[in-house]
Amino acid sequence: MKFEVYCDESYPDLLSSGKPKARYMLIGSLWLKAQNREGFKQELHALRDKHKIGGEFKWQKVSPSRVEFYKDLMTWFCSQAANLRFRCIAVAQSEVNLVRYHDNDQELGFYKFYYQLQHHWIADFNEYAIFCDFKTNRHRDRLHVLKRCLNASNLSATITGVQAIRSNESVLIQLTDVLTGAASARLNASLEQDSAKSEIVNCLESTLGRKIGHTLKAEQKFNVFVIDLQGGW
Repeated sequence: MKFEVYCDESYPDLLSSGKPKARYMLIGSLWLKAQNREGFKQELHALRDKHKIGGEFKWQKVSPSRVEFYKDLMTWFCSQAANLRFRCIAVAQSEVNLVRYHDNDQELGFYKFYYQLQHHWIADFNEYAIFCDFKTNRHRDRLHVLKRCLNASNLSATITGVQAIRSNESVLIQLTDVLTGAASARLNASLEQDSAKSEIVNCLESTLGRKIGHTLKAEQKFNVFVIDLQGGW
């Protein structure tokens, strides 16, 4: 079966920050069957039209005047059940040793965590096309190397492409941005009481039936992988 994966990140430069503004860097991903893509896009555009949302929607644009749109967006995501799944990896900045494990290269470390996000949800005998939100890399072959590594470690599956696209061109990347932002806000404890963003997160958690936090690997709908870099059992 053919699947598509849409990815975005929160605090991507946190790993190398001397004055971190958050505890966790997050990379989020939205997983769907390729055959459902057009239907989902149409429904998202219809939802945006209903609320008269022009242009790109994203976590940074959440505001009191648009709160009902974003709450409907969270409800819509949850209503798709297993047909639309989200997974994110959360990396604690204080636990990352760039010098020892990543050649003192923040960009290299970032894409190693990208690999960890993707690898554990790739299943045998499927094809995957991965779309990443566009970002400027010092090394132009980062996505090519990521594709090669994923194919090498998933010999019974096929990664057909790892491609960068701009978020304003994809409502599915935009949805991933909102879900990643919601998870980041909860994990980084950055929500202000009674704020619009707090309303969005509360709506999502109410529909999911639980608080956003580290989940078991088997969680299929809203999977949060808080990676433990300290070792142990």
